[in-house]
Amino acid sequence: MDVYDLREFYADPLGVVARKLVSHRIRVRVKNLKGRRVMGLGYATPYFDGWRDEALAVYGFMPAQQGVVRWPRTGGNLTALVDEDELPLPDSSIDVALIVHGLEFTNHLQHTLREVWRVLDPGGRVIIVVPNRRGLWARRDTTPFGHGRPFSRGQLRNILRDAMFDPSGWSAALFMPPINRGFLRRSAAAWERIGLWLWPGFAGVLIVEATKQVYATVPQKGLKRFGGRLRPVLAPNTGAVAPSSRKDRHARR
Repeated sequence: MDVYDLREFYADPLGVVARKLVSHRIRVRVKNLKGRRVMGLGYATPYFDGWRDEALAVYGFMPAQQGVVRWPRTGGNLTALVDEDELPLPDSSIDVALIVHGLEFTNHLQHTLREVWRVLDPGGRVIIVVPNRRGLWARRDTTPFGHGRPFSRGQLRNILRDAMFDPSGWSAALFMPPINRGFLRRSAAAWERIGLWLWPGFAGVLIVEATKQVYATVPQKGLKRFGGRLRPVLAPNTGAVAPSSRKDRHARR
């Protein structure tokens, strides 16, 4: 989706309610940002309210195919237009990453996650919000959560593990129907409580917290030492009998 469509949604009454419900679930997992460096990827800035005052630094990166808008409205700009699989940050420079309206729209899913892995500090955390494949919000294109690629919990777990992340916590939000009616918006909190109790698998969005995993690797010198010895050699298929086979055949005679 275009960045202006996203901005209009979050300015709409239904978007205001959705942001509050999802923000509540995110803040349960991000309680202390003092001295932390925070990065948002996708369109995460609506969920940064209050973060700028707590964190050491906050950056909002928006993918090139989506577009970028200024944030915050007052003070210095903290957003930038980027390639999501080539972030303008050094290695291990971020403590917490928040991805919203990011994974479902990218064409380079694994590259994007590995780039997030690169810029995270060892033991750093990423919090990802994606449309739930089984939820109502993924089935209606009147909201941003009805566009792009929805995910199931199992799919998201496997994708994160392939990118060297360890999923450590799960949440769900947006149980109210994605219908912009006043009585539904006013009863949104009740929908959340009832949904978490009766039908937790049918939430509008999945929220996962994952930790960067760092594994031991084989030193480059060791690879060079054994490279020549283990390099395979392909022989053309000419139909000729290998020398060892001719010797074995003569022995059998």
